[in-house]
Amino acid sequence: MKLDEFDYELSKELIAQFPPEKRGHSGLMVLDRKNQTVEHRKFFNITEYLSENDVLVMNNTKVIPARLIGKKSTGAEIEVFLLEKQTDKIWSALIKPSKRVKKSTEICFSDRLKARVISREEDQKWKIELIYEGDFNQIIEKTGNIPLPPYIERNLADEDVKNLDFERYQTVYARNPGSVAAPTAGLHFTGEILDKLKEKNIETCEVSLNVGLGTFKPVRADNILEHKMDREYYEVPQTTAEIIKKTKKQGKNIVAVGTTSVRTLETAFKDNLESPSLCGWSDLFIYPGYEFKITDKLITNFHLPKSTLLMLVSAFAGKNFVFQAYEEAMRKKYRFYSYGDCMLIF
Repeated sequence: MKLDEFDYELSKELIAQFPPEKRGHSGLMVLDRKNQTVEHRKFFNITEYLSENDVLVMNNTKVIPARLIGKKSTGAEIEVFLLEKQTDKIWSALIKPSKRVKKSTEICFSDRLKARVISREEDQKWKIELIYEGDFNQIIEKTGNIPLPPYIERNLADEDVKNLDFERYQTVYARNPGSVAAPTAGLHFTGEILDKLKEKNIETCEVSLNVGLGTFKPVRADNILEHKMDREYYEVPQTTAEIIKKTKKQGKNIVAVGTTSVRTLETAFKDNLESPSLCGWSDLFIYPGYEFKITDKLITNFHLPKSTLLMLVSAFAGKNFVFQAYEEAMRKKYRFYSYGDCMLIF
């Protein structure tokens, strides 16, 4: 399966630089796989397409302000991007410019937070020790920046925009800190929409997958089967596992909110519905030909060309149907990527 099969051209003007003015007012493209039809709605209309036969599964991970801007003792500016916590104060990170640091280099971010470089790892990653006293989450909230994707252009000196991103690049149900990117399909939900779903007796439950850069890692191999996914830590609460088991036995639908929820569910239940793996590491790569064991419906944003996310959606809805829908989305000026519009696929 060739990488070029998952390529498309997108006008830069369609890459959403900001969220919609009101959360929940994004565009919603509804894809019916059986009838191969497409409808155009707003996200708040999603309640019309779901019933008590549907159970929503949402990724409750919380994005941490993982982008840290600091200085060495020489005054040279260094950017550290936290990737994965290994112990309380030891992290895997990206550093740039990396040529300006070496083992034992200290970087100061604020009077409460510093980092010491321990060693260089593989894949351009570094192992660092964070130096601080007190509550890490409180410290990083004041020191760090939201790690937006590179296609969203930002001036970090603009406090109003910075505050906007702190609020909107986070789901309303985020609670477990650990991700360096948002599970963006969840960004469209509001408390009001969730209340309407509850009024319709639509059950919701949560999983947690710490979204890492690996989710967005470019596929380099011409043959996609040679691509290796980075691992990401996930947890499925026992209560969620029981709901999933009951739902599948009753013949109802599991509606995954986002590709991260899909990968969590398909990883956890891949071997046995009765005895899922409730926590661990997922490096599951889903591409056309994959047989979904748990996911029946999917809510997802529009994804980058040649990305593993686009491959997952193509596996779920059929590559030709997905690419036809993307062409229509471009014609109708849908907004793409993290802050953009989304799809409901059933």
